[in-house]
Amino acid sequence: MAGSVYSFYIFDRHSKFSPLRQRRDRRLRFQQPRHIANKVVTAECIYTKRFNSAQPLRPHAAATSLTKSSLPPTARKALSESDDAKLIFGTIFSLRRMVRQLGGEDDQFLSYRTNEYKLHYYETPTQLKFIMLTDTRVGSMRTVLHQIWATLYVEFVVKSPMAPAEHPGGVGVANEMFEGGLEGFIASIFPPQPA
Repeated sequence: MAGSVYSFYIFDRHSKFSPLRQRRDRRLRFQQPRHIANKVVTAECIYTKRFNSAQPLRPHAAATSLTKSSLPPTARKALSESDDAKLIFGTIFSLRRMVRQLGGEDDQFLSYRTNEYKLHYYETPTQLKFIMLTDTRVGSMRTVLHQIWATLYVEFVVKSPMAPAEHPGGVGVANEMFEGGLEGFIASIFPPQPA
């Protein structure tokens, strides 16, 4: 299979609504649906894996309004990964909602493509969200994401006696067995390309 995997994310099933400050512009509040007018949806990214270290997480990660030069390198990386996870979840949430509004409750959001990457999405029956960013030449990865959930996540995270039932901050997800299995599985689908 041509192409490569850039990054992989798992979001938990506990999306939370956080209230916003009351807006003073009634016209703006009137245009939004009443049930989401004063709320922000958040979910915790419980696992992030970057596969291709030569490829940035997002194309213009260096061009931000924050001054990253004053931060230590580990803080810069954490800031970028945290921001990327938030942007990805927001995009997924918005696209899923739009697909359901336009096509009905039975329609599903599977993937979208830009000029630089393709985002693949799989939601488990327990509402965990598996997301993979790949090269644009890669076909559908829905079955691959399902296999990661069914064979790796369930076997090495859910069935692990050492992992908690819930994963705040990703506790129990990033264990050696899961990470090794994920790297091996991805390497078997996308063999390393010669430089």
